[in-house]
Amino acid sequence: MSKRLRLGEMSIDVVRKEIKNIHLSVHPPTGRVRIAAPGRVSEDAIRAFAIGKLGWIRAQQKALGEQERETPREYIDRESHFVWGKRCLLRVVERDAPPAVEWRQSRLRLCVRPGTSADRRAAVLDRWYRDQLRAAAEPLACQWQRRLEVRLKGLFVQRMKTRWGSCNPVARTIRLNTDLAKKPLPCLEYILVHELVHFIDRTHGARFVALMDELMPGWRHRRALLNRLPVRHEDWAY
Repeated sequence: MSKRLRLGEMSIDVVRKEIKNIHLSVHPPTGRVRIAAPGRVSEDAIRAFAIGKLGWIRAQQKALGEQERETPREYIDRESHFVWGKRCLLRVVERDAPPAVEWRQSRLRLCVRPGTSADRRAAVLDRWYRDQLRAAAEPLACQWQRRLEVRLKGLFVQRMKTRWGSCNPVARTIRLNTDLAKKPLPCLEYILVHELVHFIDRTHGARFVALMDELMPGWRHRRALLNRLPVRHEDWAY
């Protein structure tokens, strides 16, 4: 069950869950604020927690408001797309053969059957991005599992509107946003390590930060880079 907490002009969604600590998150594109709290925590305690985080919340909302967004894509010739952080010009080739995508340096070649719609072209390219991301993420996951001495049972790649990644420490699974294949590879590695560290510490507290500092000293730079880059255009609905 969720409730709405109001702090002046700010509205916060509060969800009760079977967790140990309070979790605060700010979601794109509008800066929607959500608090997940254990059932034992009183509403007054949640309000006090939120008030103490107002500065951080406003900073996150400001950053989301300033983040550049991609224009809607039409999947036509000479349109800009990104692969691992590099800008590529799209070339659409119509031929009577199964769809395919070819990437060479700054060129991205999308081969489709004549008359293929923009939505279908998008689906072909999205499937290619998923394959690229999985191929890059799986060896990284193997490497970091050994280093962290944790076990990952499932790695999933999918479109995600509000997160770059998520994890389920109980099920030992991680989900990655397909759009990470458009960002520099260090951004993918940062998200993957971030989620794996949650297998050890589920919070974003001092222990979590200390582990990130030890394992990936430049993680804040990678996070800042990811947050500066343009994000996919979406018709967001909440």
